[in-house]
Amino acid sequence: MLSTTSAIVQLAKAPFKRAQRGLFGGKQIQFGNNVPFSKTKTRRTWLPNVQTKRLFSETLNDWIRLNMTTSVIRTVDKKGGLDRYLLETRPDLLGAKGVELRGKIVEALKAKQARKAMATFSQQQQLNTTTLSSEASQAVKAATNPATPTINAAATTTTVSQATSSL
Repeated sequence: MLSTTSAIVQLAKAPFKRAQRGLFGGKQIQFGNNVPFSKTKTRRTWLPNVQTKRLFSETLNDWIRLNMTTSVIRTVDKKGGLDRYLLETRPDLLGAKGVELRGKIVEALKAKQARKAMATFSQQQQLNTTTLSSEASQAVKAATNPATPTINAAATTTTVSQATSSL
């Protein structure tokens, strides 16, 4: 008798295969007895309330069709969207499909961050090359081409200090 009880417990703890194809939020098949008026008990199962839902992922910029339980749909609304739900939920509650989607979102976020860093770097490079004053550009030309006469540094500093004092 003990072996059959442990087998039922192991079956209840076994991964729910259908849950790997969607977001089930840890919901599993529940087991119990169907008890009619005659009191003859028969085993039965209760399946999770699974709905097919189409959600928009802002990070991937695409619609994703998923099988989800109604509790997960409410949690996604509470978290503020599919992306935040996938990033903030534990992997054991996400299942295989959720972990796969989380990986795609993380990769997209890393690529977006890299593009943003490259854009700011190129903007800084453009600012550094275009904001040189005429005196600085002459100094750069003089340093790169020794044949041109050099600028008197003392005269340049006095004109800069006079210009700043007048402001």
